[in-house]
Amino acid sequence: MSSSVLYDLPGPRARLRNRILGALTLVVVAALFAFVIWRFIDTGQFSAAKWNVFTFSAIWVRFGEATLATLAAFAAAAVGALVLGFVLAIGRLSDHAWVRLPVSWIVEILRAVPVLVFMLLLYYGLPVIGIRMSSYWAVVIALIAYNGSVLSEVIRAGVEALPRGQREAGYAIGLRKSNVMRLVLFPQAIRAMMPVIIAQLVVTLKDTALGFIITYPELLYFARLLGSNGEYGSPLVQAALIASIIYVAMCLALSYVAYVVEKRTRRSPKVTAVAAANLPVQEGTDTELLVTQRGDDKTGRGGA
Repeated sequence: MSSSVLYDLPGPRARLRNRILGALTLVVVAALFAFVIWRFIDTGQFSAAKWNVFTFSAIWVRFGEATLATLAAFAAAAVGALVLGFVLAIGRLSDHAWVRLPVSWIVEILRAVPVLVFMLLLYYGLPVIGIRMSSYWAVVIALIAYNGSVLSEVIRAGVEALPRGQREAGYAIGLRKSNVMRLVLFPQAIRAMMPVIIAQLVVTLKDTALGFIITYPELLYFARLLGSNGEYGSPLVQAALIASIIYVAMCLALSYVAYVVEKRTRRSPKVTAVAAANLPVQEGTDTELLVTQRGDDKTGRGGA
């Protein structure tokens, strides 16, 4: 039996060279980090006067309100993007050209236009034609349009990556195409593409920060507002650091929720049954006996 590798194993010189390069990289990164910290100290960014404003409870209340505004926009945008992604994915997977082609153009256009341009058009462009929209809905609709188009491609790629036998097996037992998509293809595609979907939702969460440009009172907007306040010494760096910590905490919480959902999905009895049904059936194996027993139980023909 022949075996193939993607690359040759490094020899003694290559291992030594890699260790030297790794050590140099660590030294450079540590030096850059130390330089940034030193500049912060030298410019007084860690002085008590710069952090004094964060001893007021009212500031933390405002941070909490800004965080809730960020989560409110994200929640609506995430749900809307998932719904739009499924709708557009179904359209792109359609067998009818009069449905598939227009939907494909819509997806490409929505993916090509930046989120910030969407927000500016909705908030500043629509009033020109007599339509006014709040900053909240401008942020939410822009995020839904962009991330929904991206998620549609993720879902479509997940469906098309499944083995063709999955689709044919559904048709063989008499399912219509809608039922094949809903019962067979979509559940497997979503489980397979779950990490990519969660990554796109994290991008959606971070893109809510663009709302500060159209004066939506989210987390970055308040951090910028606080940082530009000369009465408190313009603590821009400090406010940005706290806002960054809150963003990181929200993204980690979202990733943990996705991990829990994926873990529970893998333990689901339905997933186990699907995995057992997809096992190759070989003559004389326990799998063949199990499938035969299932067929006998369903038809009532099981014999002694």
